Amino acid sequence: MPRPQYPPHGFTCAYTHSCPYLRGLSTTWVFGEYERADDVYHEHLRIIDTFAADLDAARKRVRELERDKAELTAKLTALHRRQFKANKKPSDEGLKAKDGTSIHEEKGKRKRGAPVGHTGWFRTKPAHVDRTVHVAAPTRCPHCQAADLAPTEGSSEHLQEDIVLQPRTVVTRYVHKEAYCARCNRAVVQAGQEELLNAPIGPVAKSVAIYLRYRIGMTYRKVQEVFKELFGLQFVAASAVGFDRQAALKGTAIYEDLREKIKVSPVIHADETSWRNDGVGHFAWYAGNDDLAFFHIDRHRSAEVARHILGSSFAGALVADRYAAYNAVNPKARQTCLAHLIRRAKEITQELLLMDNAARDKEAEAFCTYIAALFSEACKTGQALLAGSLQWDRTPEIEKRFSSELLQICSRTLTYKPAETLRAALIGKDQQFLFTFLRYPGVQPTNNQAEQSIRFLVIFRKIMFGTRSESGLKTHSILPSLVLTALRRGQHPQSFLQILLTSDTATAQAALYNNSP
Repeated sequence: MPRPQYPPHGFTCAYTHSCPYLRGLSTTWVFGEYERADDVYHEHLRIIDTFAADLDAARKRVRELERDKAELTAKLTALHRRQFKANKKPSDEGLKAKDGTSIHEEKGKRKRGAPVGHTGWFRTKPAHVDRTVHVAAPTRCPHCQAADLAPTEGSSEHLQEDIVLQPRTVVTRYVHKEAYCARCNRAVVQAGQEELLNAPIGPVAKSVAIYLRYRIGMTYRKVQEVFKELFGLQFVAASAVGFDRQAALKGTAIYEDLREKIKVSPVIHADETSWRNDGVGHFAWYAGNDDLAFFHIDRHRSAEVARHILGSSFAGALVADRYAAYNAVNPKARQTCLAHLIRRAKEITQELLLMDNAARDKEAEAFCTYIAALFSEACKTGQALLAGSLQWDRTPEIEKRFSSELLQICSRTLTYKPAETLRAALIGKDQQFLFTFLRYPGVQPTNNQAEQSIRFLVIFRKIMFGTRSESGLKTHSILPSLVLTALRRGQHPQSFLQILLTSDTATAQAALYNNSP
């Protein structure tokens, strides 16, 4: 007979308080613990699920941090390698032949020569000979030291150029005839030829001192030492500062006129770099082309400074990097420096190559390789246009092909953040500035002209550690502008500085521009 599922009505267990089968435990208590255990079990399941979710989130975060760590490590390693380059190629290390010679010598390879199309440089033969020295035949061989030399009838010539140092100063006495001015109520004189009134040091020495500083890049104390040791002319370093300020004062009007010429130039290259003035961060701006050079040191790196230099509506073509401050000048055309983009793509590729295979983005690596190749081809096309070896009627077709290839390369989103940032920039609003050089003659695809021009101030900054006053900022803006402009106009900077110190503004400006407006 089957056992009933429920006890009969009114049934009372005799072991409610103490059951021998439960080791004397109360059945009521055991059943209560059973019911509570079910609640505890479900609570444990909930806790386990919470811990599992937290663990999954932590593992995901760890993977993200490991990926970020790999990226930062690759960037740091790439930056270190760019700053401290090896003296030899890694592929050449340890490559030695059996006889001890290098592997290149074993294969008969020669040292790499000049690039294709590069014109070699040879010293020009002097047009005149100042003196001739006859040298007797040797009595002992200079190679093997043999003494039994036989005389011959032949002879050889050797031309050698050298300099003549005259460590002395030239003292000129100026005797002035005086005239009386009734309005000033005093006697007045006029300056003689090559004379600076009331100046104990003449214009040649001052112009050479300025040239040594703003073209050669020497410190004031080194300029002082050069004059003392080579020319016997002594002055303190503070006097050299006075030379600069005198030249800057006389060149201010020419400097301001140079700014106006920059604003109406058909093509301008622009760049900026950091500068220090009395320990405070400033920026040295450059704007110029193959004929003009303009420097301006300012506290800010803002759009207002760009408008101050180029105006609010620049009617020419502007070649610069992707810095947004240049948008404020509203140029008629703008060319983004392709060399910057090529360099950035190669930097990202180096970072990717330094990462583990598991963390490396293969698509980003291929993207950077294609971008560098595309813009390198574009730069070669720009050089061919400037050289005249490529006709301008082919540029629309070339631009269309470059744009099509660029869109194809940038069609897929990348997971590596630096590569994705570059990709988004190339297909964004700046895309129209990538191939401007194919539409405007005279525009270069790179901003190398500006970088080479501002390079002097970069080196100058490392040597001089910046300036100390507002007058120093003006001097270091005016004089580099005038010196580099004179050099580009075919004038020797020292000769122009000498004219600047001894003549009026109109005469100096005519000398700077070869008597052209």
